[in-house]
Amino acid sequence: MHFDWTFLVRVSVLALPAMLLMALHGTVAQASAPSASLEKLSSRRIFFGHQSVGGNILDGVKALPNSAQGVVPRVVEVQSPTESLAPGTLAHALVGQNEKPESKIADFERLMDGGLAKSTDVAFFKFCYIDINGATDTRALFEKYRVAMEGLKARHPGTTFVHVTAPLTTVQRGAKAWLKELLGRPVWGVAENVQRETFNELMRKTYAGKEPLFDLARLEATAPDGSKETYELNGQTWPAMVPGYSDDGGHLNPAAQARLATELLNFLASLPAPVVQPPIPAVQATP
Repeated sequence: MHFDWTFLVRVSVLALPAMLLMALHGTVAQASAPSASLEKLSSRRIFFGHQSVGGNILDGVKALPNSAQGVVPRVVEVQSPTESLAPGTLAHALVGQNEKPESKIADFERLMDGGLAKSTDVAFFKFCYIDINGATDTRALFEKYRVAMEGLKARHPGTTFVHVTAPLTTVQRGAKAWLKELLGRPVWGVAENVQRETFNELMRKTYAGKEPLFDLARLEATAPDGSKETYELNGQTWPAMVPGYSDDGGHLNPAAQARLATELLNFLASLPAPVVQPPIPAVQATP
């Protein structure tokens, strides 16, 4: 009997990507328990402003088990900036509007200045991948962000403000991407991720090693084995989201939610307590 080797090859070509994706999901899912001590988080009040990808990460936090390192913070939604947060809380709220990143900056300032900073030890917000497209003036956006954060730090010295890099998306590959390139049409994620990485490099150069920076983009572009997901454009290498981390190219699937939630809690647990400068005593007028 003649064995059809070509059939085996065709089946392998179809099955191998699926097998690799399943293996990747299994590897990511193993990162389901924070390794750093969560003891500090039991006494901290944390606020996180976000939209959909932030919601994905919080879903991951809710699904994490408690461990010997401590109890996972309780996730609660903030309804008003005057709410009083309890220790051991990871509070959150939707900020601004997608595709309008300046509105997220303004909304985060409004919440902090409206009273939320008084009841938070750590506060941060993140942009969404959809906030930065191929035409975004990343330097102008970063400058607005930098100025706003400087003001918040000055007005609320008792709160530790964390910076977060903008998330990435996957990059379209294969026959469809090739055809789009041939027709001169934009390929999903290519131009957008360049702008996101340009913005993120400004974040890293300004804050890395100086102020708390959670590098969400770098985590999204790093596979569980440590390899980097990249693509080439005009002779340069750019990062993209690992395909196995998302089912739609932008949002985090359950396996990636577990990994990013673990990374975030480890990061937050590693933050030192804020150092509050004592108030300068008023100078008494000489009679």
